[in-house]
Amino acid sequence: MSLTKKLTAGLMFAALSLPAIAGDDAKPAPVDPPKSFVSAKTGTFGGVKVNYKAIAEETYIKDEKGDPTASIFSVSYVRTDVKDSGSRPVFFVFNGGPGSASLWLHLGLYGPVRVAVPSDGSDDGAAPFKIGANELSILDVADMVFIDPVGTGYSRAVGRGEGKDFWGIEKDAKSVAEFIRLWLVKNQRWNSPKYLSGESYGTTRAAALLNELQGGWDDIAINGVVFISSILDFGTAIAQPGNDDPYISYLPSMAAAAWYHGKVEKKGRTLAQYMDEARAFALGDYASALLMGNRLPAGQHDAIAAKLAGLIGVSKQYVLNANLRVNYMRFLKELMRDQGLVAGRLDARYTGRDYDGTTDTFDNDPSGYGIDAAYTAGINQYLHSDLGVDIERKYEVLSGKPGQSWAEPKRYYAAGYPNVAPYVGEAMRENKDLKIMLASGYYDFATPFFASENTFNANGIDTSRVTFTYYEAGHMMYVHQPSLEQLVKDIRAFIAK
Repeated sequence: MSLTKKLTAGLMFAALSLPAIAGDDAKPAPVDPPKSFVSAKTGTFGGVKVNYKAIAEETYIKDEKGDPTASIFSVSYVRTDVKDSGSRPVFFVFNGGPGSASLWLHLGLYGPVRVAVPSDGSDDGAAPFKIGANELSILDVADMVFIDPVGTGYSRAVGRGEGKDFWGIEKDAKSVAEFIRLWLVKNQRWNSPKYLSGESYGTTRAAALLNELQGGWDDIAINGVVFISSILDFGTAIAQPGNDDPYISYLPSMAAAAWYHGKVEKKGRTLAQYMDEARAFALGDYASALLMGNRLPAGQHDAIAAKLAGLIGVSKQYVLNANLRVNYMRFLKELMRDQGLVAGRLDARYTGRDYDGTTDTFDNDPSGYGIDAAYTAGINQYLHSDLGVDIERKYEVLSGKPGQSWAEPKRYYAAGYPNVAPYVGEAMRENKDLKIMLASGYYDFATPFFASENTFNANGIDTSRVTFTYYEAGHMMYVHQPSLEQLVKDIRAFIAK
């Protein structure tokens, strides 16, 4: 980073690091002291017996006068039976939404306790659910901090703060970056290897965090980022007239769903080989055809429609009616319409039945209601009974409020199409040790894997330092047991490397 850029970044940080609060001279509302609940635990992870402490606590974000404006709730796991904890990696983990709490990665992948839902894409039903030790947790090799940004979990604005002061790509990143700084101060872990891991919009947050943490003289350098079900450039996934990128992005995911549900001829090919065929068509003849638009000759138009229909398991006429541009939500209802089924958006392995089968939108996503009850019960039961958390207010699993202002146009963001991917490329250029792992599910229609591939190959990112991994599951690939086991192996290898 140039000196001019560093100084500019420093001035910007001084001006914008904390939200501007209306009525700054007014006396702030009384704020109770932050709560903290600490317990000693023992478990076996990665085949290693581990003694650790679990810390569920509130951390206050303060304004320039030292008055609290937000309370961020987190759960930290710190191993206590090692001589040199300072050299242990620490993972800062969060989910997406942007209004989602961290329970999914907490109880689904990384944490010492896990909620087990059916691995085959069937509904989770009702309580009692399976909540038990997660022997696959990486706690043997890394400490972990699960962060609920403002407006999620138990985190909220306090004092003169308001939720809107912390909602938006940059505002969110600034508050989470400040939380990370405070955690490092409190736990004396400034010299520990530091990792970020986010899922879905949490990957957008992670990219913005790279800029916040490494963008000035007071760098907090990051060793690695695990992007799970990544979405960095929203132009690759938001279909609007004139933007054909999403149709290209979603094509391989549609082909994968058709493969899974037996709507295409497999002919001895593996799923990975079929995805290579879909990628080649998407980047070649299909992309060219969309770019040609009305200039595409009728014979070529017909041939492209036939090829696309064969790849994604729908009729040629349906593709022609869509003018070669099949909307992914319509596809999820069309693929198994003859069976009266819809495929899941988060995970196309899941199926459900809509009350009205003629509309293009879901009654609800079967891959959402197929897991949400178990995770909601799991996080509330675990926090209160296992960690002794004594907070009565509602734990916000997924709120729409934090997402109301996330798409503000800023640097790198075209209006309506936020793109934080250039921050990743910049961070890698300025930190030679920063490495990336990109984990994607083939059946994910929330953040399609091919969109992620295209994003990482188009924004100045050094892909020689990016590890691409794929799983035969969806957005939360860890709900599928074989994918969970492989994902953990891949993360452990990433840390070791």
